[in-house]
Amino acid sequence: MTAQSRAANDVSSPNDLDAWWLPFTANRSFKQRPRMITRAKGMYYYTPDGREVIDGAAGLWCCNAGHNRDEITAAIQAQAAELDYSPAFQFGHSKGFAAASRIAQLAPGDLNHVFFCNSGSEAVDTALKVALAYWNVRGQGSKTRLIGRERGYHGVGFGGISVGGIVKNRQFFGTLLAGVDHLPHTYNRAEQAFSRGEPEWGAHLADELERIVALHDASTIAAVIVEPMAGSTGVLPPPKGYLQRLRQICDKYGILLIFDEVISGFGRLGTAFAAERYGVIPDMITFAKGVNSGTVPMGGVIVREGLYNTFMQGPEHMIELFHGYTYSGHPLACAAAIATQDIYRDEKLFERAKALEPVWADAIHSLKGLPNVLDIRTIGLVGAIDLASRPDAVGARAFEAMDRGFNEYNLMMRITGDTIALSPPLIITEEQIGEIVDKLAKVIKAVA
Repeated sequence: MTAQSRAANDVSSPNDLDAWWLPFTANRSFKQRPRMITRAKGMYYYTPDGREVIDGAAGLWCCNAGHNRDEITAAIQAQAAELDYSPAFQFGHSKGFAAASRIAQLAPGDLNHVFFCNSGSEAVDTALKVALAYWNVRGQGSKTRLIGRERGYHGVGFGGISVGGIVKNRQFFGTLLAGVDHLPHTYNRAEQAFSRGEPEWGAHLADELERIVALHDASTIAAVIVEPMAGSTGVLPPPKGYLQRLRQICDKYGILLIFDEVISGFGRLGTAFAAERYGVIPDMITFAKGVNSGTVPMGGVIVREGLYNTFMQGPEHMIELFHGYTYSGHPLACAAAIATQDIYRDEKLFERAKALEPVWADAIHSLKGLPNVLDIRTIGLVGAIDLASRPDAVGARAFEAMDRGFNEYNLMMRITGDTIALSPPLIITEEQIGEIVDKLAKVIKAVA
């Protein structure tokens, strides 16, 4: 189709699906049977034909306050009318400082300083660069090695996919960053099947960091980065004591510890950050997604006081960190973040998630025994159901479940391989938990 004929299309209801190359999508399959969304409100999406689809995934783990909240919409509109853009290089605006303060107040310990970016991927690459720069400023420039974890997901920047451990995200892009190693993942179905919350087995896997230190020497290692709960790989809660052990080993050898909380931040596990739930203070926390309920692209890194202060030296007119983005701390994103934090506070949504956790777990685990269900994991307001793969097509069963769930049963879910992942908005009611589980049961039986 020519550019002229494309321009003639009605953009509110496009009939040309060719131009948009959708991310992380089977594009050819989608364009044969599109799953289109026209609007959203509260717990639901709506299709062009008016169907109401319950959102079992909070969009992409991000719409924690629900969809189209009037307070957030009003804040974005007012900000757009007042200050549409302000450069963050050498200039600032009040909403940026207010948003940073609100986020820092939620973080535990002395995680007091926020560096803004625009996504989880940028947040991870920012944290990795801060770690490398920190050791240079400290005069320990040999500390350049970065340690991730198998099955970890840290976005799609070159830094993130280097420390990440999901094969398909890595295999097409060459050797990536040099000097990266990986801890083993923490999942063992034989020991952890059908777990609720943190599994009892697996804390000893943190001791693999000792082996990596022995191999490379601590003088070469800058940082370890892990998701407290590995989300995108299929929801892997941390074993009891695992994160605490990682913190101890990092302290022992002088290694920075980074928690990637792009998914687990802002109430998903019943606390502002997973670091609070587990009583572990990392040196940095990455965030995005739930910070403004997915309304305007935003991410960032929260940094401990001592790490920040290390950079605050030398001539005062000199830039301390040569890093940033055109849209760091964008006024609209900051306004949305402040309004979202107000909703979290006023409606006690983090506390709500904690209170609903056992109700959610009981409901999701009721699916045990359905055809092809191999395992179920729940933690906070997150759940995962592993389905048996079809012999000739790994991932096909879950893909069909996702497609039929949306088109036939009015349920939106996430899939990864043959795992169904659920992470509803924190405003969900017990009745809506029942609605999701009832629909999911029908879907699982339909794809048997």
